[in-house]
Amino acid sequence: MRAAGRRGAGASAGEATVVKIAPRDGHRVGDGDKLKRSRIVFRGWSRLSGRIRVIDRGTERRLMVHGEILSIYPLNGDWRPVRREYWWKALDAVELPRRPSALLVGLGGGTQVHLLHRLSAPRHITVIERDPVIVRVASEWFGLDRVGKLEIVCADAETAVTGLAQAGRQFDYVMDDVSYADEPEVALPKLLAVVPLVTPRGSLVVNRHRRGDPRPLARTLRLYFREVRLRRVRRTGENTLICCSRPFVNRDGGV
Repeated sequence: MRAAGRRGAGASAGEATVVKIAPRDGHRVGDGDKLKRSRIVFRGWSRLSGRIRVIDRGTERRLMVHGEILSIYPLNGDWRPVRREYWWKALDAVELPRRPSALLVGLGGGTQVHLLHRLSAPRHITVIERDPVIVRVASEWFGLDRVGKLEIVCADAETAVTGLAQAGRQFDYVMDDVSYADEPEVALPKLLAVVPLVTPRGSLVVNRHRRGDPRPLARTLRLYFREVRLRRVRRTGENTLICCSRPFVNRDGGV
């Protein structure tokens, strides 16, 4: 695993300070849950992400940032419960070639990195993550130090995407997980910048919050892809996936 590119917002690993390791015996959270004990196994702070916690709940490890679950990781190695979550659904929603190359915009704890290795045997995975503390937490607490070939570009998404495009890089599978809550007018330029990175038979999957109304983005993306579908992850869930396959654009970004 290597870090490449410029660090986002001028941050360095030394500026994002981990402040506390919680005792291993932890504590219980959730008064109504009598079957599963939750314990905080790591507490940290980053200038870019704010409060970071790693919580073990039963056999599931969670990465929590600002109270939101960014990743889950089964401590017992059983990934079947993840089938109903958006990380799995995003891979299941598109057709991947044999041994695909993949670009993940946003790392979290690396849930989709692990799923890619289990479902598709990728030949190469590149991840864009602006926060070096998140990278370190994912490596130390979510098993990324045991993953195969993995390239991590530690920079803000716009800078990293521009650099990859200038280098002529393309990927069979691209997942955008950072424009989740952006307003459509903010998210759209970021997504269009990613389109030239998708191979002619590749796919782009965008994770959107259900209140963010993915339909305007989907309508515009239909100008750039032969197939665009919306997929609600769960009836009671908050995630809607925009699944785009086979782009019209060429390497120079023209339609």
